[in-house]
Amino acid sequence: VQLVESGGGLVQPGGSLRLSCAASASTRGFEIVGWYRQAPGAERELVAAIQRDAESGTYADSVKDRFTITRDDDSNTWHLQMSGLKPEDTAVYYCNTVNSVTFSRLRYYGRADYPPHDSEYWAQGTQVTVSS
Repeated sequence: VQLVESGGGLVQPGGSLRLSCAASASTRGFEIVGWYRQAPGAERELVAAIQRDAESGTYADSVKDRFTITRDDDSNTWHLQMSGLKPEDTAVYYCNTVNSVTFSRLRYYGRADYPPHDSEYWAQGTQVTVSS
């Protein structure tokens, strides 16, 4: 399955962006999908995830109450609505599936770093820059 992220850009602090992830095949088999981000010099981290058939997502403490993740398995897409953006949200954002261990870390610790493995598939990502 190929993934394509879109919707990034340059926005002023306090602004909003909506990221989209389009999959080339059905997403119904993905138990958990999410959005990761990686800022320069930092580890990749999972910021939002949503389980199949869930009504709401799970978030990193750093983005809680500002970001909202949704998924639409009918159209094989998932989205990240970001509001109240801060300069520290500047990063490349990637969509991908989420394994249960990483999801649990996000849920229980409010943070989940995720160094990508060489064998994993990752799309190009979309750049989000928050700056005045």
